[in-house]
Amino acid sequence: MTDDEHVSPPARDAGEAPTASVTVHYWAAARAATGIAEEQFRVADPVTLADLRGLAADRHPDATAVLRVCSVLIGDRPVSSEDPDLVQVRPGDTVEFLPPFAGG
Repeated sequence: MTDDEHVSPPARDAGEAPTASVTVHYWAAARAATGIAEEQFRVADPVTLADLRGLAADRHPDATAVLRVCSVLIGDRPVSSEDPDLVQVRPGDTVEFLPPFAGG
């Protein structure tokens, strides 16, 4: 390749949405069950919290039970009391899975 040649980025279909990521942090027992503290999920559009929890469980089957009982934050907003089928997680969001803690 000469100096005046360059590589173009791959072409995208006009209707194809760019993908972005949702960052997921796992704490305490969720971290132990998944074996990681953080990961990215590539999404093109908003997904529900239920869908995101399902994606995480698909990647980490041993964490399924823990993820079901976790409190959840999207950014700094607690959403655990809301219906996970209605809670929207948008590309660029950070989601925290916080298992119940013992003690007081």
